[in-house]
Amino acid sequence: LIWEPDRMASQITLFVLFWGMIIYPISGTASSKSDDGSSPKITLEQPFHYFGQTYNSIYVNHNGHMTFVSPLSAHPPQRIPQHGNIDIIAPFWTDLDNRQNGQVYYNQYTSGNVLQQATQDINTYFPGMNFNANWVFVATWYEVAYYPNSGTKTTVQAVLISGGEYSFLLMNYGIIASTHLNVQAGYDTINSAHYFSTPGSFTNTASGSNSNFRLSSNVNVPGRWAFRVDSGSRGCTFNGKIRLKG
Repeated sequence: LIWEPDRMASQITLFVLFWGMIIYPISGTASSKSDDGSSPKITLEQPFHYFGQTYNSIYVNHNGHMTFVSPLSAHPPQRIPQHGNIDIIAPFWTDLDNRQNGQVYYNQYTSGNVLQQATQDINTYFPGMNFNANWVFVATWYEVAYYPNSGTKTTVQAVLISGGEYSFLLMNYGIIASTHLNVQAGYDTINSAHYFSTPGSFTNTASGSNSNFRLSSNVNVPGRWAFRVDSGSRGCTFNGKIRLKG
């Protein structure tokens, strides 16, 4: 069987449709195949405002997180809040290894369907803002293995969305393989002035078919978590509750 690019695109499209548009398009630049590695410094096409800081670049780190000032290879994960000196976005911080299978992709959008989808999503989750997305950054850890279990496949995303003064973060969860490793999901800021630790982090419900990240949500969409991150808000709750898939 020859794995052709158009066949790969078809498989990815089916995957996206299967997850009911939870997963944003999986495309763009593939990061290097390296354990505990990182993307090169990525220049953002628009500045991203993150809890009072304005960043013009980002690193997509292979162990399930993103940082702004420098790459980070650290594993095992640290518990959020860290009360440290780093701004970090961590949809799935654990010991991942993309050398045998899986890819780490990143892409930026300033026009087209992705911006339309982002605009619709944010206005649904944060009603009354009349938000209009003008830039989206998507990082995808696609079917990446845990170290050292090269046969495992886990797919998660972090989506940064900007529109003028407003900034938002989506964390999207596809299939999550089981692991005995600790996993931390959420975000943190310098000195942990603002942070969110996703329920299930550092527990046995972080991974596998019963992963709390995939089965629950703060916006009533199982597998998706949404946050406003430009200012002091710690996140969005849908009708004041974390929603679990029944």
